[in-house]
Amino acid sequence: MKFFHKMEHKYGRYAIHNLMYYIIIMYGIGFVMMYMAPGFFQLYLSLDAEAILHGQVWRLITFLFYPPTLSPFWIIFAVLMYYSLGQSLEAVWGAFRFNVFFFMGVLGIIFAEFFVYFLTGWDMHLNTYYLTLSIFLAYAATFPEEYFYIYFILAIKAKWLALFDALLLVFSFAGGGLADRIAIFMCLANFIIYFLMTRDFKKYSPREVKRRQDFKAQTTIRPVSRSRHKCSVCGRTDEESPGMEFRYCSKCEGSYEYCMDHLYTHKHVKKGDMPS
Repeated sequence: MKFFHKMEHKYGRYAIHNLMYYIIIMYGIGFVMMYMAPGFFQLYLSLDAEAILHGQVWRLITFLFYPPTLSPFWIIFAVLMYYSLGQSLEAVWGAFRFNVFFFMGVLGIIFAEFFVYFLTGWDMHLNTYYLTLSIFLAYAATFPEEYFYIYFILAIKAKWLALFDALLLVFSFAGGGLADRIAIFMCLANFIIYFLMTRDFKKYSPREVKRRQDFKAQTTIRPVSRSRHKCSVCGRTDEESPGMEFRYCSKCEGSYEYCMDHLYTHKHVKKGDMPS
């Protein structure tokens, strides 16, 4: 994460704010194009490694116009949903990190297309499917307790929908050919890297375990409140928000716990900042 901090400090001013706003405009244009002239998109705008190598370099950008669905009924809901997911991630991560995540996904799709082409001679014509899927998986990993309403009736938590999608990917990976496996792995590399970099593996170290044990030993139990977790920024407790997750920050010097709304956005506490 130190690498991201340095990159954000140096290049953060170049980040595209409200990135999903521009992406859904591209989806809208792509949907109209696919609906009115589906053959045109496939022939001239889709991601085609052989065509790009012959000079049609615009395809490296125009394939992003491919919409998340081709259904006239579902396109509005799909576009609004992905806009909401992207905006939520940008609000928590910041514009720079969301930009990095998104464009890593774009590069992963392009690399997968060319890697499979050079390896097998086959053009997969990859589209934005895995890119939108990675956004949803990242959202589910960040907000696992949020609900999605299937067909506006059945409420299912994001983590269970993500688990279902993950199982489908595992089956596709296991049952697919070499090209399919390469595409799945490289196209979702942005989420894999995000998942590994945001897991707090330090909490399993002996030092961190001892710190938590010392914190619990020093904490007095208050019979008036049944809450066990409290955000150091907003004061929210697990009693007030039963569905909210609370985690300790490994970068803060001391036992500071935060809700998911402030885990990635709070200012890290150093010893020099602590009140005497």
